[in-house]
Amino acid sequence: MSAGIKLNEHLYWIGVNDRQTDFFEELWPIPNGIAYNSFLVLDDKVALIDAVKDISLDRYLKKIRKLVSRDRGIDYLIIKHIEPDHSGAVKILRELFPRMQIVGNRKTLELLAAFHGISENFLTVDDGSFLHLGGCRLQFHITPMVHWPETMMTFEQRHQVLFSGDVFGGFTALDDGIFDDRIRDLGPYEYEMLRYFTNVIGKYSVMVQKALAKIAGLDIRMLAPTHGLIWRNWPRHAVGLYDRWSRYEAEDGVVIVYASMYGSTENMMEAIAHSLGSETTGALRIHNLARVHPSYILTDIWRYRGVILGSPTYNTGLFPLMDHLIRLLENKMLRHRVAGVFGSCGWSGGALQELGDFIRRMKWELVEPAVEVKGAPREEDLKRCALLGANMLKQLRTGIPRGGEQGDSL
Repeated sequence: MSAGIKLNEHLYWIGVNDRQTDFFEELWPIPNGIAYNSFLVLDDKVALIDAVKDISLDRYLKKIRKLVSRDRGIDYLIIKHIEPDHSGAVKILRELFPRMQIVGNRKTLELLAAFHGISENFLTVDDGSFLHLGGCRLQFHITPMVHWPETMMTFEQRHQVLFSGDVFGGFTALDDGIFDDRIRDLGPYEYEMLRYFTNVIGKYSVMVQKALAKIAGLDIRMLAPTHGLIWRNWPRHAVGLYDRWSRYEAEDGVVIVYASMYGSTENMMEAIAHSLGSETTGALRIHNLARVHPSYILTDIWRYRGVILGSPTYNTGLFPLMDHLIRLLENKMLRHRVAGVFGSCGWSGGALQELGDFIRRMKWELVEPAVEVKGAPREEDLKRCALLGANMLKQLRTGIPRGGEQGDSL
């Protein structure tokens, strides 16, 4: 069992990989697992920065014991985010190291008591305050609602390491190594970083922008989030990705998301896709709601500017899977998209009206025509579908900006 990975003369990564959990937060699929990053600072004082989920305790505690003797112990546990995937080990750590002080802000203490029943031996820190460990000095930057109310970042000034919490994190276990410069192809990691952002953090994009503004003056040499890669070669690249995503900036491309019970809506989708494919601007992504988890659909919609939604009417309303998707999108509060809608019905419509209402609530740019077919689509219906695709391309070439200043999205 490794004692952890040395980051510098004082700092060790002692995180663990979780390949047993199928769904993060019991909602988002993680087929390639996830890493819970935890860090140990060995100085005159010993500080543990974040803990791990309780599923990983055995491996985690063995790493700590290899680096810290019982006689020396741990002086501080810094909790930047109380969610149980980062605080699940708190109680056992308190038993093993009873003199250890837990460090957090006032809101951390409130949630620590609520989740773990702990309210003693707690050191409260404020925004901008310091904790001296010897040669290392920690500065705390409180960044509320990214994505919980108590979240904060910790900057180790001597080595210029930013422990950023969930911000800049990503899904997947760290199989190829923990550092960005040890990965041959960063593409899959950046995709899982975007998926983590859209699934977990994206709703709080306004607060992400405030957090980025708060750390803008720091000379960050290493970026250490609670999930995903440690960025020691290109930390500013990771910051730039989050800046773009939280400004709702998007790439050229169109995402078609549809449901189809008996083929009518799918035939309409194919006519739209053909018209887009013949003169595409950027990527074309097509998702069948019955076969693709919303986690991946949300990620593509956040990534690309154009969105076309198609649904049959089901019991006079939206197909249930489409209804679920638009509720997720509305919760995420995504801005600055160009959208089209289409659908089919039997004896009664309803789905198209609900999709149109959703686009208006989101304040997205609606592309005409909105196409609804009763029964099976005829030739003239498919032509209107092709027109919807052509108009989407036209709007993407000449229409709204790819993203806006943060004030535009409030």
